[in-house]
Amino acid sequence: MCFPLKLGPNVKPAAIGVRMHSGWGALVAVTSDGGRVSVIARERIEVIDEKTGGKRQPYHFAKTMPLSAAEKYISRSAEEAEKLACDAIRAVSENLRRRDYRVMRCVVLAASGRALPGLARILAAHPLIHTAEGEFFRSAISKACGILKIPTSRVRDRDVEKEAKETLGKSAAAALTQIANAGKTLGAPWTTDQKTAALAAWSALHETKKRDGRP
Repeated sequence: MCFPLKLGPNVKPAAIGVRMHSGWGALVAVTSDGGRVSVIARERIEVIDEKTGGKRQPYHFAKTMPLSAAEKYISRSAEEAEKLACDAIRAVSENLRRRDYRVMRCVVLAASGRALPGLARILAAHPLIHTAEGEFFRSAISKACGILKIPTSRVRDRDVEKEAKETLGKSAAAALTQIANAGKTLGAPWTTDQKTAALAAWSALHETKKRDGRP
């Protein structure tokens, strides 16, 4: 069972961004270092148990089941994914806490934001199955952060840069350059996953500090 984090004094604020795939996600944590973006954690988090068949594509696995069995399977799989997500984010957050950082916000990168119909309609349409599976794993992260008392927001992949420019203002160009070049010192992997997650986290941290009246 996953419990809320026990956090000490807020020493150095940080934020995390997560870009999910089927069963795993790219997580990046950032903080401010003299006003510059500083990447303080970079992880691949797993939210499925590979030993159990079908978990990487739960809706694909459930589509041949009777509806009642499919509902139970999806529900059970969601609970397992949420627990693993909670364990993974707790581990990252506690490691950062030991280094005197506190995670103030998590941003989950989203796709289209399309509303989903009921399970029967999802399982009858292959495009909806893919959409539902994307939402399944993003939801696991959001719910895990809720348990851990980490405020969470979502932003669509295609809107990350636009929202960053609106939030960061004149400092946006410098932040984009810093994040684009971070891989030169951090090393691989530093792909679109990590860059997008880092930019979303940096924008969220800036917004949170501004709202709270922090410098």
